[in-house]
Amino acid sequence: MPRWRMPTCASAALAAAGLLLSGCANPSVGSANDDPTKPVTLKFWHGWATPGEVKAVNDSIDRFEKLHPNIEVKATGNVSDETINQALRAGGEKAPDVVSSFTTNNVGQYCDSGMWVNLDPFMKKTGLDKRKTFPKTLLDYTSYQGNQCALPLLADAFGMYYNKDAFDEAGIKRAPRTMSEFERAAEKLTARNGKSSYKRVGYMPSFRFYQNSPDRLFAQWGPKYFDAKGGSRLAEDPSTYDFFKTTRRLAAAQGGFGDLEKFRLTFGDEMSSQNAFLTGKVAMLLDGEWRGLMLNEAKAKFNWDVAPLPVPDDQADTYGRGFITGTVAGIAHSSKHQNAAWELVRFLTADTKQVVSFANAIHNVPSTFAALDSPDLDADPTFRTFFDILANKHSKALPPSVNGGAYVVSLQDFSYSVESGRVGDLRGRLKKLDEQIDADTLQSKS
Repeated sequence: MPRWRMPTCASAALAAAGLLLSGCANPSVGSANDDPTKPVTLKFWHGWATPGEVKAVNDSIDRFEKLHPNIEVKATGNVSDETINQALRAGGEKAPDVVSSFTTNNVGQYCDSGMWVNLDPFMKKTGLDKRKTFPKTLLDYTSYQGNQCALPLLADAFGMYYNKDAFDEAGIKRAPRTMSEFERAAEKLTARNGKSSYKRVGYMPSFRFYQNSPDRLFAQWGPKYFDAKGGSRLAEDPSTYDFFKTTRRLAAAQGGFGDLEKFRLTFGDEMSSQNAFLTGKVAMLLDGEWRGLMLNEAKAKFNWDVAPLPVPDDQADTYGRGFITGTVAGIAHSSKHQNAAWELVRFLTADTKQVVSFANAIHNVPSTFAALDSPDLDADPTFRTFFDILANKHSKALPPSVNGGAYVVSLQDFSYSVESGRVGDLRGRLKKLDEQIDADTLQSKS
């Protein structure tokens, strides 16, 4: 299940504990002077909520406690970032020691605020070489301005699912690799049902469709969101213009925004048996590695496969790249058991057997080099396609920012206006978008 779509409500127990605070409080100071071999109880807060995922987390904790019999771990699931941040600001005995988040966009805030401790000293003490353990893209989204306040705890990679039966029907021999091939394939795969409706579209380009947040397809261009000083530079980047031009062409090739939007509104819920790809209404789908497991469980009535998303024609040599995100784990600044907490974080993120077992259990991409090479990984070839996307040197994650994911939300809102034709002066509006993002960043620092 995509991590960023999980419920964000806090449990009644947390509210009763007095941890749902408004505003900012002075963060309490923890300690890294504890002896990790002494008896201790750690509180671990995470966002997993479905029964299978919670079982996988609890199984991981059982494995850890067998290796560290002196450390008891009490886990609380289905906890949102907002709840975690409020609890860390409040500090105290009820706050967590170890935390995880599905929102990599917020790493800049975690690091800059000091709410999550810098893990470099712990890695140095225990001999963990992060550059030899984790892919660079994952290290990039778990750090901010040199502060490695988090480590990757499995990853999500985005690729393209495609209906092989529909491809055969349309005479398409392989998945498109460039944007021009993508456009031609989308047009060939589109089947009308009357003048203003469809039996099937090749690809639904709407930014409101399922996982189609603009930053995910935009990653195929390898954009640079910020300059060296942290200023937004979307209006300066030629790839921004090519990206929007391409998405408009994709829509035009299949009948235009209006008709496509009407058809999109007939789709079922993304996580239901009425998913538009599962029901054959969409032939090509941008999605993450979890979708394959869901298609198998739903017993899809057509042959399907997975490939990397297409890339711009002038960047054909980068084919194989994709958008990368994932879960991150860290230690609360307020924890007075930081050395013991590090043992849990190290086990969850860097122990090869643990990472492999957890990845297989919840069908996420392993986040260490050793785990990616493990013979014990799920051998499903469609799942392994996402391993290659993660390993591709051109794959991109969103850069951390001190304003968290506010700049992504601003880009989304802007993209909705572009696709619906409400933006005439694209360059002028992009400059205003840069100004808005910069203003949000400045406000978050005040």
